[in-house]
Amino acid sequence: MGLLRIMMPPKLQLLAVVAFAVAMLFLENQIQKLEESRAKLERAIARHEVREIEQRHTMDGPRQDAALDEEEDIVIIYNRVPKTASTSFTNIAYDLCAKNRYHVLHINTTKNNPVMSLQDQVRFVKNITTWNEMKPGFYHGHISYLDFAKFGVKKKPIYINVIRDPIERLVSYYYFLRFGDDYRPGLRRRKQGDKKTFDECVAEGGSDCAPEKLWLQIPFFCGHSSECWNVGSRWAMDQAKYNLVNEYFLVGVTEELEDFIMLLEAALPRFFRGATDLYRTGKKSHLRKTTEKKLPTKQTIAKLQQSDIWKMENEFYEFALEQFQFIRAHAVREKDGDLYILAQNFFYEKIYPKSN
Repeated sequence: MGLLRIMMPPKLQLLAVVAFAVAMLFLENQIQKLEESRAKLERAIARHEVREIEQRHTMDGPRQDAALDEEEDIVIIYNRVPKTASTSFTNIAYDLCAKNRYHVLHINTTKNNPVMSLQDQVRFVKNITTWNEMKPGFYHGHISYLDFAKFGVKKKPIYINVIRDPIERLVSYYYFLRFGDDYRPGLRRRKQGDKKTFDECVAEGGSDCAPEKLWLQIPFFCGHSSECWNVGSRWAMDQAKYNLVNEYFLVGVTEELEDFIMLLEAALPRFFRGATDLYRTGKKSHLRKTTEKKLPTKQTIAKLQQSDIWKMENEFYEFALEQFQFIRAHAVREKDGDLYILAQNFFYEKIYPKSN
């Protein structure tokens, strides 16, 4: 090239340089146009993919809702009262969920507060009613009753619960705070180190065994109204009774837990198929027992029973027990010492029109 340049006249050399420069500019311009075209094509492809995804979501949404048949579109809420054998019962749900194909979700509130803020109530209702991936769903947690109808929900969840003799529940909770249970024996409890018995606490008028501590099962069934948590409120008890009868599918008692499970299996086999046998034979169902618990004396019980608060909580417990036994009496029969579920005992009869 150097030899060629020497031999070329100066004017031709200048033209060659100019031509080379023009060619390079042309090539750069073409490359830039190609880059711009490629970028435009990539953006167009990206926009197309986004629109495709959006269309799929729009189209799939109604299809998914429609595909969720009646048997799958079920949510059960077990707003469990502390120290009522709730862990024993919940373990059965965990053991059965894979076999019976449903989801179990624990509702864990900050500091175990049973009352939710208004904004959390809205979030909670929306989550449970629209979270189709978690249906059928079994939700459990120490939360007070929440009326889904207040939030415009048409298909409400199925509420179930278990309650316990008020004094027995308080005694169990008193020792649980001090000694824990055999479920998590290594966990340090809030009152660990306090060796005072329940009898001694009542005799000394202690705060942990005061009659006010009995006020728990009524507010759990009453709900999120302020009056529900007003200790000794007659309105709260009446509301709790109303909710128990009208808003709960079934409420059992700790003392008759097996019968409660049997009724659930008969009525809601989608969730509880196999529950009765599991409770009778499984180890997990009997797992949680409060350690170091000492039964109170008759004198201690008599002193607590003088309280108006105990009278109201006990009235609610007796009301729940009567309702449960009424349901059980119309659902099971006893034969040779064993209970069995009644078969369907209603039938349809075809009515023929009168012939003229």
